[in-house]
Amino acid sequence: MRTAKIERSTNETQIAIELKLDGSGEHKVNAGIGFLDHMLSQIAVHGLFDLDVQAKGDLHIDEHHTVEDCGLVLGQAFDQALGDRKGIVRMGSAYVPMDETLGFVAIDLSGRPYAVVQAEWHNPSVGGIATSLFPHFLESFAITARCNLHARILYGSDDHHQAESLFKALGRALDRATQLDERRVGNVPSSKGSL
Repeated sequence: MRTAKIERSTNETQIAIELKLDGSGEHKVNAGIGFLDHMLSQIAVHGLFDLDVQAKGDLHIDEHHTVEDCGLVLGQAFDQALGDRKGIVRMGSAYVPMDETLGFVAIDLSGRPYAVVQAEWHNPSVGGIATSLFPHFLESFAITARCNLHARILYGSDDHHQAESLFKALGRALDRATQLDERRVGNVPSSKGSL
């Protein structure tokens, strides 16, 4: 069972996440920010991950800590669920269109955290989240998931569509990268022999 259960509690946020990699997209998400709930749900639905996220943050200050820490804890959950990463496909990518927008995400579950996010936003916020926090979420996720993540909005004019295309693409890319490859059973997918 490739599953994880992570709890993180600080003076800023209290977050509990349960993740099942080999799921069906069932999800229960309550992060206290409707648009963040919507985005996290996209990862579950389009990645076919079973995901439960319960978060309480210092929203009386702003949404920054909640968005950031959800990214950190979700990344930890993926890292834990992947275990030693033996037998996984390791790399995955996806283009996701959403109306006028085209988003792209490529993932390498290499064990080396790095993120490159290229997106131009048209407004300072969408759905109560500063648009600057979407790249920050992806960077935070990449650090704790120990993955190389490249995300790009190729074009678009609606920030809701742009964010949603990225999160859907993240789910699809993660689905591909986390799948088990029957040709690699028991083997780490690296010429170095370890990730």
